[in-house]
Amino acid sequence: MPRPPPQSGTAHRGRPPEPRVVRVRKWLLLGSAIAFEVSASLSLKGALDRPLLYAVVVVGYVASFVLLSRVLVAGLPLGVTYGIWGAVGVAATAVLSAWIFDERLTALMLGGITLVIAGVLLVEIGSQRARSRQEAV
Repeated sequence: MPRPPPQSGTAHRGRPPEPRVVRVRKWLLLGSAIAFEVSASLSLKGALDRPLLYAVVVVGYVASFVLLSRVLVAGLPLGVTYGIWGAVGVAATAVLSAWIFDERLTALMLGGITLVIAGVLLVEIGSQRARSRQEAV
């Protein structure tokens, strides 16, 4: 009798389903990595006028990469992790720099941000499908 397909993203190669708290933890770590990276990027611009902000830049980037490595250790695929980290980081930095530093955010830029986010969503969907196919085999 064939096995029913596992729930998407919940079982890996015969292992029991991942507890919800573990799945949530991965996404919280990724969200934190993104927040530190965006803070560091914004601080880099601010440090041009306030050199003490370079400390925030260093701490932010180090914390972001440490958290990013923790996400990978927790089992989120690299393509998905890096794609989301990069896309959300770019989008958040562009929007926040427009708000904080009064930089222009044009319709073309917003269109680009939308395309980047759409691309990352497609990578995530593709990753889930590939994982499901691999688990079915």
